[in-house]
This record gives sequence, C-alpha cells and structure tokens, in this order.
Amino acid sequence: MKKPASYCLFETPLGWCGIAWSEGPDTAAPYAVIRFQLPVATTEMTEERIRQTSGAPQPSPPPPELAEVIDRVGKHLRGETQTFRDVAVDLTRAAVFARKVYEAAREIPAGRTITYADLANNLGQPNAARAVGQALGRNPIPLIIPCHRILAAGGKPGGFSAYGGRVTKAKLLALEGAVVNLCLELGADG
Repeated sequence: MKKPASYCLFETPLGWCGIAWSEGPDTAAPYAVIRFQLPVATTEMTEERIRQTSGAPQPSPPPPELAEVIDRVGKHLRGETQTFRDVAVDLTRAAVFARKVYEAAREIPAGRTITYADLANNLGQPNAARAVGQALGRNPIPLIIPCHRILAAGGKPGGFSAYGGRVTKAKLLALEGAVVNLCLELGADG
C-alpha cells in the first residue's frame, strides 16, 4: 500500500521553500516530488500552502534522496546553477496536455528561455500558446519543472503564479544568467 505524501520546509536565499513527495511510481525512483513551494510572504504561509496542496498531514524529515534534491535547490538559489531533469516527479494528478507541457519545459536548459508559442510549436500544437500558459500557471513543481524559463511573445516575462509574480520570475532567471526586461512588460521607460 502506498504511503501518504510527506513534506518539509527548508531555508534558501530567497526564503523558506517547501517540498512534498510520495513513493515513486516505480522501483527505479523510491520517491517522487509531487509539489514544490517557492517562498511566500511568511514561513507559516509557505507551510500552509505545501501542506494543503500535498495533502500531507505534518512535516517529515526528508529521505536521503530528497535531502540531496533540497541541497541542489539551495545551491541553485545561491546562483550555482543546477539541473533537475533527473529528479523523479509524479505528475499523475495533471491532465495529459499539462504533463506534455511540463516534460517539454524540463528540457529547457538553465539560462535559456523560450516563448509560450515556441513551446506550443515544439508540442506540435502551434495554436496552443494560451493553453501552454494555463498549464504552466498550474505547475505543481516550479523550479524543478522550470516554468520560469517560458516567456511571452517579444521576450516579455508574461505571468508567473508564484508569490512575487514577475519579479520572482526575473530573480530566478537572473540566477541562471538569463535577463528579462521587466520595463517592457510594465510599460516603464528603460
């Protein structure tokens, strides 16, 4: 019988993050990430969100496999770019189209960006840019599934559903060496 989900909080240079996991979908990965929470206004709010979205009743110490992922997230958020393509994720709760979007987003290297339209084209659905954006807005595992690397047309940042919105998106991209001009999107001079 599958164990219930677990979660923990951990401190990063951006603030307290949360990660939730469950037993992996196969024996090659004993654990799979089911949720990731970037920092919100307070540590308590971060914990409440990861607890609610994961369904885990209380925090737990992470198993060694997840402790290593947590360490890599910390390094990444300190500017030591990491790749997370090898991290096992469980997307069984996501719709089929969203899973395809998330899998394609995971292939975008750190420091690189593409547009929603480019990602839709890569999926063979050139008219699905809006649907791509909607799927990314529901991404349950941001950073590990790097939705921050997908931009609106013209290199504008577009939306970002994490706390801090576009500013957080720009911070994540800057840590990876990619720059987005927020002035273009916000209509400011610059």
